[in-house]
Amino acid sequence: MADYSGFLSDYLAYLEKERRCSAQTIRATRSDLAQFFDYCSDRLGGKPLSSLTYPDVRDFLGALLRYGYERRSASRKLSTVRSFFRYLVESGQLSHNPARSVKGPRVGRRLPAFLSQFQVQQALDVTGDSEAALRDHAILETLYGSGLRAAELVGLDRASIDFQDESIRVLGKGSKERVLPLGRSERAAIEAYLAKRRNKDAEALFLNHAGRRLTTRSIQRLVRKALSRFADSGSAHPHALRHAFATHLLERGADLKSVQELLGHASLSTTQVYTHLTVERLRKVYDKAHPRAGR
Repeated sequence: MADYSGFLSDYLAYLEKERRCSAQTIRATRSDLAQFFDYCSDRLGGKPLSSLTYPDVRDFLGALLRYGYERRSASRKLSTVRSFFRYLVESGQLSHNPARSVKGPRVGRRLPAFLSQFQVQQALDVTGDSEAALRDHAILETLYGSGLRAAELVGLDRASIDFQDESIRVLGKGSKERVLPLGRSERAAIEAYLAKRRNKDAEALFLNHAGRRLTTRSIQRLVRKALSRFADSGSAHPHALRHAFATHLLERGADLKSVQELLGHASLSTTQVYTHLTVERLRKVYDKAHPRAGR
């Protein structure tokens, strides 16, 4: 029976020292490959890696699906095995990659968490006139009003807001800048916060209690606290407000191309997921309410 441990140790050392992968990636890779090696030992009689074939790897994938793994998880494990064999070929330890042509299971596009317009309205109804309360309200209004990512929000400076032109300048992924409309409610919330803010000279728009720029982790905690009262845990995060921004625009008649530009998506196909989300919601309403829906 083949001993796979040496190959595993060598590959993990390569990932850690040369690829500089995170500890989490190393742990996941170790787990996935250990499972694959167990399969080779139990089902293939300890077949040497050099003798493994395309059907062997394909059958491993089939076993994962039969044993109840979700398609997304099985696809990730296959990707780990494929990368492992690619490394062995490139390092001259094997002459062929038996996993190269094995296709993963078709994985449906995961729809983003959905917040209704009513849920968002409840979350934005923040009370209190302290600096912290006004800041939190302005953050929520900006995430929803402009559909920003958390990282884009924390990167905002006071100079990013043009109150006269009613616009907001955002630095997105890949350092791509876009200029967005500044909504009425969003503007009012930011103005109220800045008027109350003690540190008038700080460059950053949103500050923590120490007068420094907020972090994305702080934004995540703040949003989770605000949304968890009105939505389940899957919807209580900053990106859920970005999803709501896009979905509610489409529901109210905005065209897909305009929503793409507002979100800063490079590809229209990325934005199209929101049309699926809207259709899914409408389908549920239809199935529940129409007398001839057939369900």
